[in-house]
Amino acid sequence: MSKKKLDFSPNEFVVYPAHGVGKIIAVEKEEIAGFDLEMFVIAFEKDKMKLRVPTHKAVDVGMRSLATPDVVSHAMKTLRGKAKVKKAMWSRRAQEYEQKINSGDLIAIAEVVRDLHRQDDQREQSYSERQLYEAALERLSREIAVVAGSEESAAVAEVTSVLVGRAA
Repeated sequence: MSKKKLDFSPNEFVVYPAHGVGKIIAVEKEEIAGFDLEMFVIAFEKDKMKLRVPTHKAVDVGMRSLATPDVVSHAMKTLRGKAKVKKAMWSRRAQEYEQKINSGDLIAIAEVVRDLHRQDDQREQSYSERQLYEAALERLSREIAVVAGSEESAAVAEVTSVLVGRAA
């Protein structure tokens, strides 16, 4: 039953695709439905949530280590690019953005932030656009902050300055 298992350890930050950056606070053994399972207990402080992931399923659910500084710089480069807004219906685009955000892929999340960012001279965002933009910005800035060892507010400021700077 033991598939490949990633070597994560307590006090290590990881990325869980559907929730973003969390910290492994323990590895516990639990009996569920008569099976003994080893579980990663991941805390998402900002969301005040704990998640238990069977260690043998971590790879299957897409749990990963934090991005390397190279990946973070690639994400920042992505932010500097020109926004690519498709002409598809909003519901379809929104679905694609949601999938990118929940993929846990830092570059894909950066693409969503880039594509949904509005300059002051552009039209107002709709409520759903703003919700997706803020969710993507939060995921992106949390991971950048943890990788850089800085505060999330500093990462948000850095991302915003890159986005504002691309128009100049």
